[in-house]
Order: sequence, then C-alpha cells, then structure tokens
Amino acid sequence: MSRPPRRLTIDKRLAAEGEALPVPPGMDGVHVGVPFDSTALYEMEQLNVSNVYVMANKSSKPMVEHFVKTLKEMGFLAAPINCDVSMGGAEDGLLKACNEAAEVKADCVLTIGGGAVQDAGKLVRLWLSAADGEKATVKGIQAAQNRDPMPPLPPQICCPNSFAMAELTHVAGLVTKDNVKSGAAHPSMMPTVVIFDTDLSRGLPDWVKFGTALRGVEHAIGAICHPKATSDIRTRALQGLVLVNKGLKGMVENQDSEAAQVNCYLGGWMAIRALNTGCYPSIAHLIQNHYSARFNVHQGSCSGILSARILEYHRQKSLLYQITIARALDTGNDGDQPLPHAATFVSDLVATLPGVAKDHADANVDEEMLREFAEYMYNQHGEKLNRLSPKPFCSAEDFLEMLTRPIATL
Repeated sequence: MSRPPRRLTIDKRLAAEGEALPVPPGMDGVHVGVPFDSTALYEMEQLNVSNVYVMANKSSKPMVEHFVKTLKEMGFLAAPINCDVSMGGAEDGLLKACNEAAEVKADCVLTIGGGAVQDAGKLVRLWLSAADGEKATVKGIQAAQNRDPMPPLPPQICCPNSFAMAELTHVAGLVTKDNVKSGAAHPSMMPTVVIFDTDLSRGLPDWVKFGTALRGVEHAIGAICHPKATSDIRTRALQGLVLVNKGLKGMVENQDSEAAQVNCYLGGWMAIRALNTGCYPSIAHLIQNHYSARFNVHQGSCSGILSARILEYHRQKSLLYQITIARALDTGNDGDQPLPHAATFVSDLVATLPGVAKDHADANVDEEMLREFAEYMYNQHGEKLNRLSPKPFCSAEDFLEMLTRPIATL
C-alpha cells in the first residue's frame, strides 16, 4: 500500500509563526495544537493499521485511558497499555516493552509521553522488525540498527506531552543496567507521525514541563556553536531560540498557556532539526547525557546546571556566535546598555524556571563526585569532547574547572 502524502497541521489560533515548517524527512505528518485522540484515529486509518501497541509514561496514563478504551472497543488494542519505561529509557522497562510488542505481533506503536517513551517506541519498532522468537537484549536491538538493507519498520504515532523533541529525530537513547547512556540510530527509526496536543501536558510536574522546554534552548545553542554548523543551520537555530525563549517566558506567567506551549514546541522543533542537520551531538549533549546517566538527573536539570557553564568555558572561541545567542535572548535591552554574555542570559532564564535544578547541590552531586566525573569524561571521552568543543579541554582539571565555575561569576 502506498503511503499518503506528507501533511502538516498547525492550529493558526496558537502558532506564533504562520510560516509552515517542513515535515522532517522520513515522516508522514506533524500536527500541532490539535486533539490527539481524533487525530491519532485518523492517522491509524491512513496507515491501515489495526493492532496497536500503546506505550505511555505513568503521568500520562490517566489522560489517555479513555482513548485506550476506545481502541480496545474498536479491536485495535494489541495489549494492555505499557507504562514501564522510566526516565532515560532504563533497560529493564525497554526490554519488557520489546518482548510484549513482539509477542502480540503489533503492527503499529503509539507512544504518549516524554522523550524516554518516544525513544523507547523507536527501539520497540526496531526490535519488531528483527525479532524471531527470541527475547530482546540491548545487544540484539543495537545489532538490528546495522542491517543493510534495513527492512521496513512498523509505523509509530508519537503524542508528546512535553518538549523533549525525541519524536522529531531518528536517534533513540537508553540507559543500561550499568547506568551507561547508550542507544541506536537509523533513518528508518524516524517516527511516522507526531501529534502535539497541549492538553496532554496539563498537570505535568514543573521539572518536566520547564525542563524539557529548556532543552529547546540547549538544542539551539548546540547547533549555533557547533564546529560543523553552516550559516543556514545557525539561522534556523536562532529562529527556534527566539520562539522557545518567548514560550518559556510565557509559561512562567501561565504554564498552561496554549500559545506559550506551542511557541516552545515550534521553537524546539526548529532547534532540534537544526541540530540534527549534521551537528548532533553538541558538546553540551555529550556532557549532559553522561551527567544524566551517571547521577540520575533529568536532562532539563542537566541543562539548568551545565548549559551556561559550558557556554562560558568556550566563550572566547565562539564569541561571534555567542553574540547572536545573546541578541536572540535579549528581550528587554533598549540598546543603551552593554549586551550581557550569552551565558548570563541563559543563567538568568534558568533562575526563573520552577522545578529545574540550578546547581549541582540541587541534584545532590558533590565536589568529589564531580572530580570523579571529570576524570572519567576526560579519560574516556576526551578526544570526542575536543572535536565538539570550540575550546579544547587540555586536562581533567580543565573539565572540572568548567563544571565547578560559580554561577554568580557567569
């Protein structure tokens, strides 16, 4: 059966930008500011699927139980809703989902929730295309990404409840039993459809809502300062940065504002697509992924703790790009005052965000833990760090100095 043409819907009441964004390559459709349930049913019909495996995080389950009941009544529900994927995509919950979906021979994966659930859905699809009766393992899932040619993967309909943007990439992360960040990537893992309904974010904890929106700032900064970024990539990332900044400030005033949330989503979309056009990972992604896995800290809080520090570390080597970041984040300077550093704008923004950690102590990470982390990162990943950072790290002490720079000095 041929696929329907690619489609995009953005509710014009809510969109700050009327200009349509391109649907990411490999994806059939993106819908922003529309009801998830009726839109998901429409997409299932378009995709001609009838045995849907549903995954959601625990906070989303109460909001989607009525829809899951509808799927069951229609005969479309492959298995009871799975809510076993935890923060970061921990190995045990992921493998359980893979095995359940394979056992019922699901022909579609519906993921409702944050980045961990969206990434887990990609990996479940990868496993569905490879499983032949055996139990899922991390090695088996990762081996499946290397097949050439890659067989078709079952479609995935993503309904994000936050702004992590995992649903707009073909990369999927997981955390092993040893607390090591790992994952898989392949163009075929790009989700098929994304539906962003602001109702799904109601009642989210502050650390999720504001933390994932802050990741949009991180994605934009990472693209702008990346050694491989082009002028086009930087332009798109700056456009996204302006929208996410506007959205975050709007959510601080009213966190359920539909317009503010759509600004965060559209800006985050621009930023992640810029980053993923040859600039992933950024230096901050590499550092924060390992910090998150090692200390069990949500990535939004990793950005709150580390983003400004990383910017300040390489400021002299990326100054021209950081000036453009500062201008994008500057909403109150009338031009009579000197423009503050980009790191200052980021740290000042983080200070206003409820639920997001601002410093290591907020995440229960002490100086000795940081020293061990610095030695690990430099010894194990020093070469990669220096490929990604505008300013190289010459030693673990350099890295530790970046980690421990007082926020007040930025």
